[in-house]
Amino acid sequence: MTVAQERCGSLPEAPFEASARGPLRGVRVVDMSRLVAGNMLSLQLADFGADVLKIETAGAGDPLRDWREADGDEQFDGWWQVYGRNKRSVALNLRSAAGLEVLLRLLDTAQVLVESFKPGTLEHMGLGPEVLHARNPRLIVVRVSGWGQTGPYRELPGFGSLIEGFSGYARKSGRDGDPPLLPNMALADMIAGLTGAYATLAALRELEVGGGRGQVIDLSLLEPMAAIMGPDAAVYARTGVQPDARRKIASPRGVYRCRDGKWVCMSGSTEKMARRVLETIGRGELCGDPCFSTNAARLENDAQVEEMMQEFVGRHGLAECLDLFRAAGVTVGPVYEVGELLADRHVAERGVYMRSRPADAQDGVVMHGITPRLSGTPGALRMPAPRRGQHTAEVLRAAGFDGGDLEALAAAGAIECE
Repeated sequence: MTVAQERCGSLPEAPFEASARGPLRGVRVVDMSRLVAGNMLSLQLADFGADVLKIETAGAGDPLRDWREADGDEQFDGWWQVYGRNKRSVALNLRSAAGLEVLLRLLDTAQVLVESFKPGTLEHMGLGPEVLHARNPRLIVVRVSGWGQTGPYRELPGFGSLIEGFSGYARKSGRDGDPPLLPNMALADMIAGLTGAYATLAALRELEVGGGRGQVIDLSLLEPMAAIMGPDAAVYARTGVQPDARRKIASPRGVYRCRDGKWVCMSGSTEKMARRVLETIGRGELCGDPCFSTNAARLENDAQVEEMMQEFVGRHGLAECLDLFRAAGVTVGPVYEVGELLADRHVAERGVYMRSRPADAQDGVVMHGITPRLSGTPGALRMPAPRRGQHTAEVLRAAGFDGGDLEALAAAGAIECE
């Protein structure tokens, strides 16, 4: 057993099944996006059976391929392996007229186009929505950008980190007194990708029932982040309270350090649950104390609540602490590191993560399972993340290009075939 396999613990193996069908079988998506948001969007569609043609720059590929982690003397392209799954790679030179013509031929057969260029770039390429809809009136054009296709910031760079700061998320993260904290993940991009996937499904539904016309989806990274920030804006507008790292919505609620150095997270977000917590830590008498008998009162005296919680948790190891609170029906859980998460029996038995089995990889790749779970037409792993240009010839032949065409296009530098 290799070290990588040992780290996977008892994660289930998930073979690739090329013939697996999903509810989106028959939907073709041409994905011209780069990096995370567009790839997250098209991944959701690909996992449920859509034929996603990943358009990559000939000779370079999607920059997501370059996000690598050290693996001994080599580099592991984990981002691409996870978010490139279930897609076919077509490598084109879109700076050439021949490459653009190939793209247009593919778009004639597609239901969805995903792009993440700076607003106006698609028009500069001669591929504005009006041009595309003249050729394919049913095409759904998903335009991913940082700030949106309109507004004074539309042309500014818009990576997710900027959006996480601009949206207020970074300001309300971290610990009291610390600087604002950016998430150590592509949070804004991921949320935009998920939002874009359901917007695409809504537009596909409109194709079915609303007259068969395509449309443009203007997907910024900013608005989905605003949508998950809760009622912060409403609360501020009404009360003037500025949300930040100190503001809580319930008490007791937080993370607490156990005797063995491990951490638990706990939430008493209902009165019933809060009473269970206080009773478990031996302070049940406070349930009748006006200073602690309601959530509003506990928030006013949260420093005392936190002190009581930490004192109790700090006297117990993680396993004992979980047993005590779970026996009382308290909403409590461990704060895991990745290795602990992968070793958890619930994660393994449910297949939250799984180890894929591409034919050319000894250890496979650990990746998240298909989510959400459909009982009748579930998603599936159909193919591993492709090599750059792996499917160029295959896709173009199916689009009507013959061997001579492919040779001529390759010689002209318009395409890259593996």
